Amino acid sequence: MEGRATAPAAGTVLNALANGYGSAFAIDAHTDATVELDGSGAVSGEIAGAPDADTRLIERCVESVLERFGDGQGGRVRTESDVPMASGLKSSSAAANAAVLATLDALEVDLDRERACLIGVDAARDVGVTVTGAFDDASASMLGGLTVTDNTEDELLRREAVAWDVLVYTPDRRALSAEADVSRCERIAPMADLAYELATDGEYERAMAVNGFAFCAALGYPTEPLVEAMPAATASLSGTGPSYTAVGDREALEALAERWGDRPGTTWLTTTQTAGATRG
Repeated sequence: MEGRATAPAAGTVLNALANGYGSAFAIDAHTDATVELDGSGAVSGEIAGAPDADTRLIERCVESVLERFGDGQGGRVRTESDVPMASGLKSSSAAANAAVLATLDALEVDLDRERACLIGVDAARDVGVTVTGAFDDASASMLGGLTVTDNTEDELLRREAVAWDVLVYTPDRRALSAEADVSRCERIAPMADLAYELATDGEYERAMAVNGFAFCAALGYPTEPLVEAMPAATASLSGTGPSYTAVGDREALEALAERWGDRPGTTWLTTTQTAGATRG
């Protein structure tokens, strides 16, 4: 019994750490998962290219699906990704979504994607890799396009297909979401409230700009990449960093890529992704 699935990464419109409301958009970078089930009753995991990486999340995702729909099976889950880990690009959400869908695929169980997404969100809470549950990130990855969510209630408030060119800059460092200074983020709640109002009105780029300056200040990241993007493009801190994402005209992003590319790290152009996660 073998199943496969793939799920996209995502960038941030609004980080949910300040007020519980979040918004994210899927981008064209992916994590693939393969699940092989057996009769062992135990689940083991592997992350390609990272033999010492923490596999608890993907293992818990498989376990959670088996607890709901299985019959005592165990097995092995393996993920392979072109999404850098601990970079703010929702690698954990993509891995969780892919692992859940691959397990459902192995079991030949049909489940709507929003419910499948919530299995991964609960698994992320179980293993402590997220503070809010990251339903904003997970829903964007699972469903594609842009989502706005209430992470305290795991409620999808808005979903929209967006066709954006996206520039990503990832510095040579990592930052775990679960280690973010939540108290500092909560202090900028008035700015997050403004970004949430803008997002619910469909003014996503303005929401990104507010989010970027507010969370860079709260989490101690430089704002120079945000200023360099203006006024031709809009940039924001993605998740709890360290990556930045910018959206705008392709020509403007290509020019911005030259400026961001002078910094240590990786800069790459991509697009939004509207299909979301797929199985099989």
